[in-house]
Amino acid sequence: MFSKKQMLGLLLLPLATSAVAVQQVDNGTYVIRNKFTGKVLDLVNGSAADGTNIIQYRQTNASNQHWQVSYLGNGNYRITNLAGGGAAEVYDWDTSDGANISQWSANGLAIQNWQLSDQGDGTFKVINAATGKAMEVYNWDSSDGANVSQWTDNGLDIQRWAFESLDTGASYHWPLSGDLGTHDPTAMAENGTWYEFQTGPGIYRKVSYDGGLTWQPLPSVLPNGLGWWQNYVPDQQGIDVWAPDVKAYNGKVWLYYAVSTFGSKVSAIGLLSAESLASDNWQDEGLVINTTTASNYNAIDPDLVIDRDNKPWLVLGSWSSGIKLTRLNSSTMKPTGSLYSLAARSGGIEAPSITYRNGYYYLFVSTGVCCAGTDSTYQIRYGRSTSITGPYLDKNGVDMMNGGGSLLDGGNARWVGPGGEDMVGNNVIVRHAYDADDNGNAKLLISKLNWDASGWPRY
Repeated sequence: MFSKKQMLGLLLLPLATSAVAVQQVDNGTYVIRNKFTGKVLDLVNGSAADGTNIIQYRQTNASNQHWQVSYLGNGNYRITNLAGGGAAEVYDWDTSDGANISQWSANGLAIQNWQLSDQGDGTFKVINAATGKAMEVYNWDSSDGANVSQWTDNGLDIQRWAFESLDTGASYHWPLSGDLGTHDPTAMAENGTWYEFQTGPGIYRKVSYDGGLTWQPLPSVLPNGLGWWQNYVPDQQGIDVWAPDVKAYNGKVWLYYAVSTFGSKVSAIGLLSAESLASDNWQDEGLVINTTTASNYNAIDPDLVIDRDNKPWLVLGSWSSGIKLTRLNSSTMKPTGSLYSLAARSGGIEAPSITYRNGYYYLFVSTGVCCAGTDSTYQIRYGRSTSITGPYLDKNGVDMMNGGGSLLDGGNARWVGPGGEDMVGNNVIVRHAYDADDNGNAKLLISKLNWDASGWPRY
């Protein structure tokens, strides 16, 4: 049986999915400021209780004024308070003018979905998908503590809100929950649903239906492994697969992965394809590239890159002579042509990921030692180049082939050894780190990636 609220949510759901599905605001953490009053959205006392009131208040930079904005697809967003952990909704499904805006535990219903309408002045109208009414400060009250409510859309400044992005790295991770155990994550969103793949038997994977915040497990992609793996990696035991990478290209989804053993260069990169992530009809495309004891690099940690001309490349490798890059055939998605060297570093370098933005290719790598719990020394570093084949220089102009690499994420007291990173577009970064508050278990971290005025990445 459905509750009254659930029934109303189902009845109103068509309204929630009728908007033009264009993402107006990137996933990330924001201060949300009213244009008329200049005050920001605030959760009373940062309480976790369902029904806690949402108000406006002068900016204090406290976490109860920080809101995680997550795109759900079909024009809908969830707005979650970082302190309370609940999603903004119209209280008790009230459709009247003046109805209160509060927080409630995320439930996936339309009353917690909001649609953003760009007003062309750096602000947005915030429309509830169930009621069709706009968020505003009640009665044009400019005082601290003034109530935030809904009202019939009128286009006035009291209903306009600016979304001001916060640094969202080590201090502002997305508030994730559910199944978070992770090594070497890769993620992709498809029609509002997020999918994550990671190191593990048969390629572990997870799914999120709320914009990448709450994760639940799915069956492994290859629960029985593939017979040809041991032709190239005879010492592999079981069906453990390393560091997958998932991306869409040319109307298909491509899933690269590596098979190897610790401390060995006897490795192979394989490839799967599917019509879509939702279809789950994975096809074995076989071997992509392999290395042997005679090789001077290691065929692991693959990452598919699409260049500015829509041509595919594969960046890969670790340790030995460092990070490599090769062109791919656009049909077979397998190597063709030369192997380029991009980065090298004593003490370990691996997990490359490349993204293109505003005339530059940005190479992210993990340096140091992985997989030692809170003794791990992983760090995420980067450089950039105007050419996909390099040279990649860090912020000090040092070539990454000569040990260069500016620090993006060195972790903190709780999150130790961040690495195994992957880019989702050029605005979101996923990676793992070891949780010092939970016996050093490796967990998934997701953050908005910001860019400074000179075009360098930062949290």
